[in-house]
This record gives sequence, C-alpha cells and structure tokens, in this order.
Amino acid sequence: MSILGYYRYYYDVTYLLVIIGAVLSMLASARVNTTFQRYSRIRSASGMTGAQAARKILDQNGLYHVKIEHIRGNLTDHYDPRSKVLRLSDATYAASSVAAVGVAAHECGHAVQDNEGYEPLRIRSGMAPAANFGSRWGLPIFMMGLLFGSSQLLMQIGIWVFLLAVLFQVVTLPVEFDASRRALAMLSDYGILKEQEKEGSSKVLKAAAMTYVAAAAAAVLNLLRLIMLSKRNDRD
Repeated sequence: MSILGYYRYYYDVTYLLVIIGAVLSMLASARVNTTFQRYSRIRSASGMTGAQAARKILDQNGLYHVKIEHIRGNLTDHYDPRSKVLRLSDATYAASSVAAVGVAAHECGHAVQDNEGYEPLRIRSGMAPAANFGSRWGLPIFMMGLLFGSSQLLMQIGIWVFLLAVLFQVVTLPVEFDASRRALAMLSDYGILKEQEKEGSSKVLKAAAMTYVAAAAAAVLNLLRLIMLSKRNDRD
C-alpha cells in the first residue's frame, strides 16, 4: 500500500480522535494560563515569594540538600530528581502571589515524593527513557508498516512502542495529583498561606492537573486510532 495507504492514514475519519485530543489539550492549556494569570494578581498575606516558600517547605521536610534555581520561561517549573534541584520559572521564582506560591509548593511536593521513595514517582522516572523512545518512534514505525506493504508486524511494533508513551502519561496522573495534595497541606501546615488564600492556589493546581489529564486522554485516543487502523487494514 503506497498512495492509498498514505491517504487513508491522514484523511481517515479516525483522525477525529486526534482532533478531539488536540482540542482537549488546548482547552486545558488555556484554562491553566487563564487561572494562573487571575491568581497571580493576588498577593499572599505572608509576602513570601515562590522561592522563599519553596525553601521553607523543603527545610521543614529536612531537604536542605535540594537546591532552588531560577529558570527562564512561564510555568516551566519542575523538580529534577536526578540532580536534586527544584527549578522555578520567571512567573514563580520572585513572585509573591498565591498562584506562584502554589506552583512552588507543588514542585516541592515532588521533592518530598522523591525523598520518601513514592512508588508512582519511581515508576515514572524509570519509564522516562522508554517513554521518550515510544513518543518519538511509535508513530513513524506504524506509518512504515502502513505505507510499505501494509506490514502488520511493523504496525503492531509501532503500537507497542507508542504504548510506552501512553503508559507514561497515565502513570503521571497519580504523581501530579499527589504532589498537589501535599502542596496544599504544607501551605497550611507551615503557615505560608491562610485558608482563604489556599482556594486560589487550589484552583491553579487543579487547572494544571487538567493539562496532564488532557495529555493522557490525547495519548489514549491516538493509541486507539492506531489500533483501529491496524485492525481495519488487517481485514482489508
């Protein structure tokens, strides 16, 4: 199968699954940006910046060895378990809003998970190399099978390889939800935010969590599409 297979891959009705996934991801991204911008205008009563709040949370948990670094970008905050570094973005590091403090606390939640040996985080970290491989090569391998002789073997390999990326997205969900739960508890326990301020941080973290849900849904829908195309091609 050459031109016909190429046409059917790109213009098949199953492409609606990909479109649905893309729309979900765009809506989730727009929501988190809007929510963050809204609560980034509300200054926390403590006046602590994201970096200061993060340092306090880390120290309260005995994580004195975890460094805090400033990185460029907007909402590019993350915790690196390999180097034990918590990196906060322009919108978080020096900002004292309830949004910034909430995001910083969330990343501290990952540091605490790492220190405690939280199993889902360990699984996700171990899956990262395979997931990157699956995300990069799953679809190309499948397309090779579809276009070059309709090889079911190559298509099945592509599906299994892509499944690695899908599983990574699914495993990410409990990791992110748990980090947000820890963050909100620590913000209260350590007196960083008042109870009424926590509502803003909670909304920001919930919106951020939806981006991971949307990414997982998009990955599952893409996988479903590959399976449907493979089965139909096998029947043909």
